[in-house]
Amino acid sequence: MSMNVIELSWLLCLLRNFLRMMNKKCILSIAALCVAGLTFGQTLSQARKWFDNGDFEKAKPVFYKLVRQAPSNVGYNFWYGACCYETGELSESFRYLKKSADRRYVNAYLYLGRYYYATYHFDDAIKNMEEYIHWLEVKKKETDEAQQELARYRKAARMIRAVEKVMVIDSVVVDKAIFLSAYHLSKSVGSISANEEGRYVQFVNEMGDKKMYASPASEAKTEFYSQFRMIDEWGEPERVKGIEGNNPDYPFLAADGVTLYYGTETEDGLGGCDIVVTRYDSDSNSYLRSSNLGMPFNSPYNDYMYVLDDYAGLGWFASDRYQPEGKVCIYTFVPSQSKETYEYETEDVEKITAAAALSNIAVTWFDKEKVDEARQRLAEQQNGEETAKKKKGFSFIVNDHTVYSKLSDFKSKDACTRYQQLLQKRQDFSELQQSLEDLRIQYMQLDGKARKAMSPGMLDMEKRIEDLRAEIETLEVKTRNEEIQSWKK
Repeated sequence: MSMNVIELSWLLCLLRNFLRMMNKKCILSIAALCVAGLTFGQTLSQARKWFDNGDFEKAKPVFYKLVRQAPSNVGYNFWYGACCYETGELSESFRYLKKSADRRYVNAYLYLGRYYYATYHFDDAIKNMEEYIHWLEVKKKETDEAQQELARYRKAARMIRAVEKVMVIDSVVVDKAIFLSAYHLSKSVGSISANEEGRYVQFVNEMGDKKMYASPASEAKTEFYSQFRMIDEWGEPERVKGIEGNNPDYPFLAADGVTLYYGTETEDGLGGCDIVVTRYDSDSNSYLRSSNLGMPFNSPYNDYMYVLDDYAGLGWFASDRYQPEGKVCIYTFVPSQSKETYEYETEDVEKITAAAALSNIAVTWFDKEKVDEARQRLAEQQNGEETAKKKKGFSFIVNDHTVYSKLSDFKSKDACTRYQQLLQKRQDFSELQQSLEDLRIQYMQLDGKARKAMSPGMLDMEKRIEDLRAEIETLEVKTRNEEIQSWKK
């Protein structure tokens, strides 16, 4: 049956209305997609901007959301992994950086190399950095900074093959602002303290007549200066010659008066602040070329404030390895008489790596008895007990019939005060004798030039010992006479 004109018109009207409705929906859908795409583009653009400006904390949650939405996107994997690395989440960063590097995202090689370097996998760090440099060269881009970074990785790879065997007996995390409070030193060491501004560390020797400290030489550099006490005031500052590196700080002068340890940024270091050692040359009135202390004292992080306490048989140094901003770890160790290193080719590499990184200090305890003894000495230092002998009391012969064993035995307050001074001088005498004996052992192991440099310090120490011996004898007589006189009153 044929359709009349009215029916045809009606159908055409329905069709036109239907198409009009469909067009509205399509337009709305397309508009919604456009708005979403614009918002997405703005979010990604902002995150990229934050990333490029180093604001990784802001960029990280954006890239996390994106990589969750598109797990296979190589760019999202890289950006999120890099943000994790930059914000200290090393373990979280690895799989994302590895995924993007496996798909040849060039900057992923850079960050994966840094991850391996920070986690002491130096050979893998070298491979990734070499790959990164290769692609820079292909793209005809500058490689100088990458080459410098690669040089540090290679130096670390050499260091890990010569890690010193050092027993680290204790570690404590403290606020960096007060980290010096974690150093429990004998009086014979001298003192370390922050300067008046609180920015740099100064060392004052045991006698209190020499100090060394860092001070700004320009806006971008510090230098070491020393001062000597003249009677009751400090002399003019003198610049210390021969100090190497950028921004040296944290000086510590060993008991021999010749060996200097300090922290500095050097081109041949591991990055950040490294601990170095040098020795004074009296002929040139300058310090000799410094040497990096190596691992475990130095790391890819900042390491500094190395101190030796010969009297207690302990040493300390500070490091911010694996620490959050504002925190630092103080490690206490047992100094070695002679340097001994792990055999990298024959011993367990994972154990050596742990010993170098100090990720588990227990792996360094190769002599448990010495560790226990050192911990006991550390406890005595922390408790303010100068020696184990002091806890056993004393024996002071007043006359043929009277011997005192405690301070309350004294009848005369003046005699009691003199005897406490006598105890301190005896301890100083014992410490000086031990220091001199240690110097004599070192002296026998050195050549002629080094012996010549040590001789003045040793002669001076011998004179101080003889003077102190005479003071002790005089003070003993005065104490004894004063106490006996008090009996007659």
